[in-house]
Amino acid sequence: MSDLYIKSENPIKFNVVEKFVSIEGEGIRSGYPAVFVRFAGCNLRCSWCDTKYANENPEYEEIDIDNLMNFITSTGIKRVTLTGGEPLIQPYIYLLIDRLISEGFEVNIETNGSVSIKHVPRDAIITMDYKCPSSGMEDRMIVDNIHFLGQKDVLKFVVSTYEDLKTAERIIKTFKPRCNIFFSPVFGKIEPREIVKFVLENGLFDARVQLQLHKIIWPENSRGV
Repeated sequence: MSDLYIKSENPIKFNVVEKFVSIEGEGIRSGYPAVFVRFAGCNLRCSWCDTKYANENPEYEEIDIDNLMNFITSTGIKRVTLTGGEPLIQPYIYLLIDRLISEGFEVNIETNGSVSIKHVPRDAIITMDYKCPSSGMEDRMIVDNIHFLGQKDVLKFVVSTYEDLKTAERIIKTFKPRCNIFFSPVFGKIEPREIVKFVLENGLFDARVQLQLHKIIWPENSRGV
């Protein structure tokens, strides 16, 4: 058994910045109600990060796995999104993922592309970023992760410049991902119509352009939505 799954003798706790019910703002479940668990801490520092409150000196609550499961179950919603920060650097995150799946939840894991996804259970949905140049973090990407993404998973390019778009095109045409491909604009940095134009002109006909619903519905930088 992988060390990722070894159980602790102490109560299993997670550093949770916020937990809430909302709708999925992006990805293949966009628009669906879901339970969100946002964990503290990230191994990257993207220039355009919109959740710095979860990454830089975050305020969080230590919640044990049973209480976290009780909250999720109490909502009556079967879709769960684990986000951050970076959920896959959380100790014992695989125990939580396995428990959620075993209890009938559909689990979506939002991960930043710099952590191996090799051990993520195939029953989970992986929504993985590829950090483009404007993020300042492209050199941290594990490109082999793309090979582990399946038909229900997502490879997401958050773009703010033409260079970002060209990088996404190169990755798509080099690796030919088998998963869903999404382009999403950095809020306020690039016009969505520019992305649409690029996708059409460069034959990226299996990619989808998507706006973040939660930033359209609620004011920018709103939390708990």
